[in-house]
Amino acid sequence: MENEKNHLIEPGHELTKEHEDPFIGLLHRIIRMAVMVLAVLMVLVIVWGIGDVVYVLYKRLIAPPFLLLSINDILATFGAFLAVLIAIEIFINITLYLKADVIPVRLVVATALMAISRKVIVFDFEKITPPFVAGTGAVVLALGITYWLISRKI
Repeated sequence: MENEKNHLIEPGHELTKEHEDPFIGLLHRIIRMAVMVLAVLMVLVIVWGIGDVVYVLYKRLIAPPFLLLSINDILATFGAFLAVLIAIEIFINITLYLKADVIPVRLVVATALMAISRKVIVFDFEKITPPFVAGTGAVVLALGITYWLISRKI
């Protein structure tokens, strides 16, 4: 019963084992290669994102007033930092999938929580509507409850 419960929480895909049907085995190997390509691309995105954070921070610090950041500059910088951290979390999801052939559901939900938290941090309350804020709050609540339920030890 415990194995069934874990299987329901984190459905796995046996991509590394040979399948009895050679065609399905080939498709599994192709998918595994595609996931590896995604991992390489995500590393490039992370490096590019770090370069972007450095460039944006540099440009904002050298603009008048010199070495001072406004609140909007700080929030934009936080948003850029968090975007890189989210990309790192996605890379970790990909590498865990490659190692275990299991979708790390808890980590995926945690990544989604981080992404929606980034959105909340960089909200421009002058441009968004109350229904958008309420909808975002509902998403945060739903993801929080989902994470709590997945993390519970029954």
